[in-house]
Amino acid sequence: MPGGLAYVVVGGVAALTTGLATPVVSRLAVRAGALVAPDDRNVHEWPTPTLGGTAMLLGLFAGALTAWLIGDFAAVFAAPSEMLGVLLAAAVICAVGVIDDIRPVSAPAKVAGMVLAGSILSLVGVSLLVVRIPFVDLLLLSPDLSALLTVVWVVLIANAVNLIDGLDGLAAGIVAIAATTFLFYAVRLGDAGVIFEGNPGALLSVLVVGMCAGFLPHNVHPARIFMGDGGALLLGLLMAASTVSVGGRTDAPFSGQSFFFFAPIFIPLFILGVPLVDMAWAIVRRAATRGLRVTHADKDHLHHRLLGLGHGHQRAVLILWAWTALLSGFVLWPTYTGSGDAIIPMGVAGVCLLLFTVLHPRLRREGREAGSDGSGGEVVAPHISE
Repeated sequence: MPGGLAYVVVGGVAALTTGLATPVVSRLAVRAGALVAPDDRNVHEWPTPTLGGTAMLLGLFAGALTAWLIGDFAAVFAAPSEMLGVLLAAAVICAVGVIDDIRPVSAPAKVAGMVLAGSILSLVGVSLLVVRIPFVDLLLLSPDLSALLTVVWVVLIANAVNLIDGLDGLAAGIVAIAATTFLFYAVRLGDAGVIFEGNPGALLSVLVVGMCAGFLPHNVHPARIFMGDGGALLLGLLMAASTVSVGGRTDAPFSGQSFFFFAPIFIPLFILGVPLVDMAWAIVRRAATRGLRVTHADKDHLHHRLLGLGHGHQRAVLILWAWTALLSGFVLWPTYTGSGDAIIPMGVAGVCLLLFTVLHPRLRREGREAGSDGSGGEVVAPHISE
């Protein structure tokens, strides 16, 4: 397996390339009129350039080229069709998103682009081959079912990332945390001999981390550029490819508790729990509303609800980052320790984060009201008669 320095170099090149390309893309987007204006659903304050996904795509290509040149990832490129297929699929899905950013296309057309990208992954071998059902058995998939589930997985993850991209820095931060977690997970399985040395999962994860790290300084609040559908769909595809490579292509047993309890293909459901829950709730909510199509955009996502509770823009983003980090820690701890003794502290942390999420705005609001009730801001202890 490649050493830690190789991952740092590849991720660093991806980050540097993305970071340097983003201002250039931003200026080109302004000239092309690719701006997102504020409206009743978008919460930013002024027209902001989009197309940031093209800078991320350049970072992906630069990082992949670096990995090929330095030699530490020779096993991954021994059969180059897989990585070339991933890069081709990434270019396709990014192009679909960029076209939608410039001139909105219909939902079926976007889905067709995602299906095409997922089909490319399946054709080059980056596909689900096995599914381990916890406590049940290992299912070996037929070629047709393998291709179908791979495409469905790509569409699912790409849409989840796209839907959560509603606040400055939100999607890039969540995906960066998730990709870092999956990188450590893939490396652990590689060291244990569970996945073969040429598995591209860890390399794809570090590339995603680098892309997000290079883009985030330009995208945190107040954002100077948005990743757009091109960036969100690109990140979703890469996360889908990484998780499929690691979780859907091994039938080896592993002593790490998380492997048995969750099975590797179920790990992304925890790591990407925030965008997946948001997407699932959006589908149910829209399907239950008469006269509203499932594809109709609304202003009732998790981040909108946090803003409605009274959290500011930055705090809402940090809260959803924190939930992603908590779920990721729940996955990584048993993988590296082989024990499930993190359930209690993780549960306590989850309760604390939930209380902060729900109660913090209310407590601040009550504090402001108490300070403006004519007492000059002093908190007066109530008199209790005995």
